[in-house]
Formats: sequence, C-alpha cells, structure tokens
Amino acid sequence: MHLQIIPFRSNSITSLLLSPQLWGTQICNLNRPIFVHFLCSFLNYWMVLQKIQDSSRNSSMFMPVLRYMQGNAESFGGNFSTQKRISYFDHLDNGKEIPCGFMKEFPISKSDRAAMEKCGGVVVVSAIFSDHDKIRQPKGLGLKSPENVCFFMFVDHTTLKGLDYHKVVSPESSSDYKIGVWRLVRVSSQHLYKNPAMNGVIPKYLVHRLFPNSKYSIWVDAKLQLVVDPLLLIHSLVISEDVDMAISKHPFFVHTLEEAMATARWKKWWDIESLKLQMGTYCALGLKPWTKEKLPYTSDVPDSALILRKHGKGSNLFSCLLFNELEAFNPRDQLAFAFVRDRMKPKVKMNMFDVEVFENIVVEYRHNLKHRGTKLPESSKNKRGSLDLSVNGTCSLCGSYLVEMWGEHHN
Repeated sequence: MHLQIIPFRSNSITSLLLSPQLWGTQICNLNRPIFVHFLCSFLNYWMVLQKIQDSSRNSSMFMPVLRYMQGNAESFGGNFSTQKRISYFDHLDNGKEIPCGFMKEFPISKSDRAAMEKCGGVVVVSAIFSDHDKIRQPKGLGLKSPENVCFFMFVDHTTLKGLDYHKVVSPESSSDYKIGVWRLVRVSSQHLYKNPAMNGVIPKYLVHRLFPNSKYSIWVDAKLQLVVDPLLLIHSLVISEDVDMAISKHPFFVHTLEEAMATARWKKWWDIESLKLQMGTYCALGLKPWTKEKLPYTSDVPDSALILRKHGKGSNLFSCLLFNELEAFNPRDQLAFAFVRDRMKPKVKMNMFDVEVFENIVVEYRHNLKHRGTKLPESSKNKRGSLDLSVNGTCSLCGSYLVEMWGEHHN
C-alpha cells in the first residue's frame, strides 16, 4: 500500500479522529484536501484494534527469538572492537548469541521494571535526559488505545528537577510518576554514559529488551508530538506493509557522507576527529553511497525521530547491531544506519516512508533552549565545524565514495 498524505489543519477532522466509532461510516466519505488519506484504508478503528490484539497473541509471528550475550563490563554495551562487532553482522545461525547492551545493570526501580515487563502488545517510548525537552501528550487517541497501548517516558534526575521546578512532580517522591498517558521511568544515568544523548539511545534502540513482552513499539523523540493513534500507525506503516520496521526518509539527504558533513558543519557532534575515524572505518569496510541498486531501500539517511517496529528477528537484530556502533563512535544514529542495514544478514525489511507522511503524523517542536545538560568539553569549542573527506584529505579512504556520490566518474 502506497501512502499519500494530504496535510490537514481542521478542528472538525481532529474531533472526528477522537470518535473512532464514526470512522467506518463517515470518515472515508470526506472529500476534502485537508484529510489524511491513508486513514481511509481502514474499515474502522475497531478492526485495527482487533487485528493488532490477535497478532500480538500469535507468538509464531515474532519468531525466531534472538539470544543475547550476557556478561559484566565497564560500559553498558561492552565496548567491542570493530572486528568483534562486525563478526556479529552475519546472523544466519539463530543459536548464536549477539551483544545487545545490558553488560551492566540498567538502573531503574523494581516497580518500573515490573510495569515494563507487564506491557504486551504495543508500547510507545520516549526519553528526556538533561531536561532537554518538554513532555508532550499524544493527540488523536482512539477510545480503547490508552488501555491497549503503554506509554513510557525515560527521564533522569536533571529532568525531574526541571519538572519539580514547574510543580509537575516531586523528585523526592517515592511513588510512581504519571503525567497524562506517560508513565515516567527514572534512570540513574550517573551509572551509565556521561553523554545524555547516549543514555537516550538505550530506550531508543533497545526497546525490545526493555519491554520483552511487547510485540510492537513506536519510538518518539521528545521533540515530537504524536497526532495519529499509535495502533493506526503500526497497522498502516508496519503490518500492512509486511515489514520489520518503518522510518521516515531524511528530508534533505540521501547519502551517509552528506549527513556526516552536515553533522560536522552544524556541530551536531563536537569531536570531528571521531567522525573522520568513523566514516573512514565504514568506507574501508565497504560503505557505498545510495544508488538504485540498494532498492527497495529508498535512502541511506533516515529521520530517526520516529521509529516503528515489529519486535521480530529483523528489527531486533538491526537495533542491537546499530546500538553497538553508536557506543563505539557516537550517538548520531544516522551515520551508522546504512552501514548496519546494508551489511547485516538476514536483511531487515524496512519501510522508509516519505517525509510528507512524517509531517502529518507528528508535530515537531524545538528542544529546550536552556537546560541543565552536560556541558561539552572545553576543547570542543575551538574545533572547526568542517569534515574533510576529500580524496586528498585526512579521510582519503572515502575518496571513491565521494567520487561516486558526486558523479565525477561520469565527467
């Protein structure tokens, strides 16, 4: 099913979305340019709810189950060498254990852990570390969705202090935190990574391990607000497309090195030398720019602020392998995305949907401009925001990549 999304800004449409009992009889009779077209593919909300409930009970749909490496390490992910990480990309043997975080305890309360384990079916996950965002309540939820979808928001002490300042919660309270549909899970991040962004990567990519009984998940960056029911999104973008996961294409970039150079230019990651090392490593190991030969993958660069998954072997393996790369280099997940996706075996079935779809299922806000986050190292402030990946530059391993990306071999 090819989704064609038409923007809408109508209060009448919004109110209709909140009344799913009307969907089967009225919503698809609306012939307006402001309507979200793909919702008409559903008979009604109740059909979607029933289908997801039935599929969640069918454990065979999510087999085989991956086996995860156990152990104790100084870092949460084990900090494996490049050679060791690459050795796990070929996973045709289901009996082989793979590293997937949790090499040390994930520091949360027993009550939160029990609640997470009870969550079956669909879970929506987000995180705010270092008071970097606001908590945004989803809109457009169906009548039964709060009963059939779990909403978990991971936060650290700094974020709780910010919520306490605004009289939302008390960080000294021993009770469970609940704000709207979101259950807040307090993470003692001082026992994890120094970088708050890397701590956010844990629930973003290891959601299948944090919620072992959930069958589907939606990761939502805290800067986003969902405006379409999660059950409809899972059904439309994952189940109906028969894929392991769904993620939006980047609005501007197609090639990994485009994103890498933009990351350096706009100082999205402060350590330029580590970016050079990462891209040089990937180029040396065979990273290629996007071409039609990579179809059905339609881009090498996603907008990873929204990720929808079926918790089966394909998406779970991809998430584990990608997490290992993020720990090895940096939390900029778009840089390792295509490298992991293209090298892993078996291949992950992925729906990279259009930007127009993304823009009509979420509202995007800016991060908090002032927060109590971890400061960047002083040395990073003097680093130039440029990444020399040219043939004659310090990252000459990517020379052939750039020649192909820029099309110079046709000149």
